[in-house]
Amino acid sequence: MGYFLYSTVFFSLVLSTVLYITRAQWLPHMPYIPGTSFLYSRLPSSFSGDIEAGFSSSAFDLSGNVASGDSRAGLDNSSKREIQKIMKNRRVNFDEARRIYTEGRFAKNNIGPDGLPRDPKFVSFS
Repeated sequence: MGYFLYSTVFFSLVLSTVLYITRAQWLPHMPYIPGTSFLYSRLPSSFSGDIEAGFSSSAFDLSGNVASGDSRAGLDNSSKREIQKIMKNRRVNFDEARRIYTEGRFAKNNIGPDGLPRDPKFVSFS
């Protein structure tokens, strides 16, 4: 009985160590389980807070707003919340999360990924 207990504990210890060391390979393939991350994360309320929270990149630069002393409240809170969820769940950077969010908004409004409406009655003069 002692060997069984020792073997079980040792095997569990080795297995948990191997899983911890190799988590970078298997963690992205795990499905998102609601409630596993922290329950509340406060969204920043200024452009400088948006930059610190990672809502800025070379393609979407907010440093000009901060440098010019822009007194607006920052980016839209509902959009930031959705983009933050995408970044966390899909483990992508800000630019990719913003692209996914925008394409999702386009799809909800019956607009194609190229920006043209999917309405069959749409007429374009270009």
